[in-house]
Amino acid sequence: MTGPASTAGRAERRTGDGARPRHIVVEGPIGAGKTSLARRLAPALGARLILEQPEDNPFLERFYRDRKRYALPTQLCFLLQRVAQITELGRLDLSREPVVTDFLLDKDALFARLTLSEEELKLYEAIHARVAPPAPVPDLVIYLQAGAATLAERVSRRANPIETGISEGYLDALARSYAAFFHQYEAAPVLIVNSEHLDPISREEDLHLLLTRARGMRGRREYFSVG
Repeated sequence: MTGPASTAGRAERRTGDGARPRHIVVEGPIGAGKTSLARRLAPALGARLILEQPEDNPFLERFYRDRKRYALPTQLCFLLQRVAQITELGRLDLSREPVVTDFLLDKDALFARLTLSEEELKLYEAIHARVAPPAPVPDLVIYLQAGAATLAERVSRRANPIETGISEGYLDALARSYAAFFHQYEAAPVLIVNSEHLDPISREEDLHLLLTRARGMRGRREYFSVG
C-alpha cells in the first residue's frame, strides 16, 4: 500500500494536471446525501463502489436514542468495519479500476471526539492505533455541506427506523464538527459543495454540473455552490 506522503503527492499531480481522479471519497454529515451521491457517481465514472454499512452496526439505533451509553461500542463497530474496507481498498489496482467510497478513515476522530467521554476516547484511540491500517489517501474528497435544519428534514423524509432518535441538536453539532475538520484537512484535494440547492441525486443536470466542476479542479481546495 502506498504511504500517505507519496499518495498525497500523486493526488496533487492528478488534480493539478486535470487527469481523472481514481479514488474519490464523498463525505458529509448524516442527511447530506453522501451515500446516495456515491451511488450515482460510481456508474457515471465506471468505478467500483465501496460503502459504509450502517445497517450492519447493531448499536447504531440504540446510539441515536442514548448516545452516552452506546457511543463507544458504536464507534468500535464502525472502526472494525472500516478496517475491512480499507484492506479491500489496498488490494485494488486503481490504475485499472477506479473506486468511489462514502467514508474517510481520518474523519473517525471527528465522531470519537464528539460522542465519547475522555476515558472512552483514550481507549478508542489506543485501539485505533493498534488495528487501523494505513489508509490510502484519495485523489479527491467531495464534501457535502448543509445546515442542521436541512439535514433534519432529509433524515425525517427518508424515514429510516434506525435514525428516528436523531435530534436536530446532534445534527447541528455534527455539521459544525465536519466544517471544523475539513477546514484543517489537507491530505487530499477537497471540493466543498453546498448541497442546499444542488441535487445531483435526483437531477441529472446537477450531477453533470458537479462532475464538470470536479474534473475541472486545479487547486487543492475549491467551493461549489448554486442558487
